[in-house]
Amino acid sequence: MSFVPDFTTIAQFAVATFVIAITPGPDMTLFVGRALAQGRAAGFACMFGAMTGILVHTVLVAVGLSALIVASPAAFLALKVFGAGYLVWLAWQAIRHGSAFSPEARADGGRSLVKNWATGLGINLMNPKIILFFMTFLPQFVSASDPHASAKLLFLGVLFIPLSLPITTPMVLAADGFSQLLRKSPKVTRAVDYLFAGVFSAFALKILTTQAR
Repeated sequence: MSFVPDFTTIAQFAVATFVIAITPGPDMTLFVGRALAQGRAAGFACMFGAMTGILVHTVLVAVGLSALIVASPAAFLALKVFGAGYLVWLAWQAIRHGSAFSPEARADGGRSLVKNWATGLGINLMNPKIILFFMTFLPQFVSASDPHASAKLLFLGVLFIPLSLPITTPMVLAADGFSQLLRKSPKVTRAVDYLFAGVFSAFALKILTTQAR
């Protein structure tokens, strides 16, 4: 199959994906935070939303649109502002809706899952560091002279998802289990609210200082 890289390339890509998957970021913070607050279903919904975003970024890189965004200072600045603003909003929500680990927080049903999926998608799409990452990461495993370069970029971008799931899935499951303990201690729960708010704010600052080159 012409769109499948050779075994050596896939093995190298798998190792790189593992390293990236265990590196903390706003996506992972969101997965764990929602699993703590609303249970594993909410955490997985956010995770699948972010994975959907990865598919979008992969397609954009494969067709070259991400390069155009990064090459345009105005577009890149707008992306940074929206992305950072979104994280600040999530931080404010964490503080405003504190003590969110009550049993009632889990009773929203399917609509909540859709909202969590959309949140995961949004935080992924509006993170310029993700665009820069995929622009610099994926092309390392495909030769520019390869006539099937676009197809191989798509294959590797999709492969990134199942390769990262063994890392992200246990974190969501562990967070859901930990939430049982947190709900017994309102003070610890409130401290966690502020912790996640601080982490989201820190990532917002990092996004604002991201350079296109």
